[in-house]
Amino acid sequence: MNGSNGIYYTKIRDDTTSIPAAGATTVSFGENIPMGALESIVIRLTTVNTTNAVLADMGNLISNLRLTLNGTVFFDFRQAVSGGDNNNPSSIGYFLNSIGGRSVEKPSDLTKEAYFVIPCGLQVDQGVGRIETVLGYAAAAAAVASGTFQMWARYNTATQTSTVIAPATSFTHANAISQVVVRIPELSKGQVVSGVLVQNDTPQDELGSQGIRIMTQSAYGLDIDFLRCFNGDLMNGVMYADDDVSDTQLTYAQEVAGTIFIPTFNLVGGDLILQVDSNAATTRTYTPVLVSAYNAREQAGTRQTVSVAGNTSKAILDHVE
Repeated sequence: MNGSNGIYYTKIRDDTTSIPAAGATTVSFGENIPMGALESIVIRLTTVNTTNAVLADMGNLISNLRLTLNGTVFFDFRQAVSGGDNNNPSSIGYFLNSIGGRSVEKPSDLTKEAYFVIPCGLQVDQGVGRIETVLGYAAAAAAVASGTFQMWARYNTATQTSTVIAPATSFTHANAISQVVVRIPELSKGQVVSGVLVQNDTPQDELGSQGIRIMTQSAYGLDIDFLRCFNGDLMNGVMYADDDVSDTQLTYAQEVAGTIFIPTFNLVGGDLILQVDSNAATTRTYTPVLVSAYNAREQAGTRQTVSVAGNTSKAILDHVE
């Protein structure tokens, strides 16, 4: 970090090939990064494309993203519904905005520009760090002529939490109430579960009146609107780009159909047990957000006098308080 304190940015990658196309594609690469308190990874994606290549936001083109730092996976996300023809807010954009990251875009039909800020809170030790990326794109709905891909690292000595997006647990539901055990890996001391993202395999909620019950936090199942009331979604809490609605501002919504983020208020004690009332035979995935304390150390030299705290647990609670 060149002896800096506070916020510091460095570019990891800049190319014109790691972009989506009219057909599904996967890109993978590894890049060296400097030492320091890595608060987040930033992806900047632009395209020049035919009309209606992406009906809603650019996050719909990301089908999966896996990030690994020095052999440790810290972000493993698979989007249940993706593709340029999905005319709904993307699950990955909604997810990042729910956990203190950021997914924003300049709405436009023919020239896209999107940003994905992925919180991590990891220490890159002395020497050279190595970040490996596997990024799967779903097919755009029309031709993509050109574009750019950039990956940046944002360092922050005021980072307070480490965040790991663990692999999802999948569950095949019948038209019935089922118990779902979301597997929680033990990755660090003091680790807590700050929330879980539930995705259906279609853009439909397909939940009955009993909704979802977190066994340790409720005596009853909470229906989908009840859950969206308390996670902030119903307060126009979903923000995404849709150039058919506006090309000068983002669009607000009260839900992402088929997807919901449920805060779990830093649960401890192992696997997360849910009771889910499904009113259709379907497959859902359950992606846990694991958070642990991280105290970055300031270094000598020129420094900021105002800190920006990187804290995933606090960001999640800000949506519900």
